[in-house]
Amino acid sequence: QVALKKMPLCKRSRKELVVNEIRIMKENRHPNIVNYIDSYLVDEDLWLVMEYVDGGTLTSVLIRVFIEERIIAAISKE
Repeated sequence: QVALKKMPLCKRSRKELVVNEIRIMKENRHPNIVNYIDSYLVDEDLWLVMEYVDGGTLTSVLIRVFIEERIIAAISKE
């Protein structure tokens, strides 16, 4: 199983930032982060293929769950 992220490039004013993000994801793999697998340009959209992680998006988790600053600091440190 994989997760797909569809990114419309026409809405991105700085496409070089997207390219740089992909380059960084390709070069850095770690068991504690969602890893990049591949990407495809389909018409005007960039499709990113990532590892599938159950639980939804980070944004949806942050909206539902309150995390204390000290916990966020500990997670960030790791």
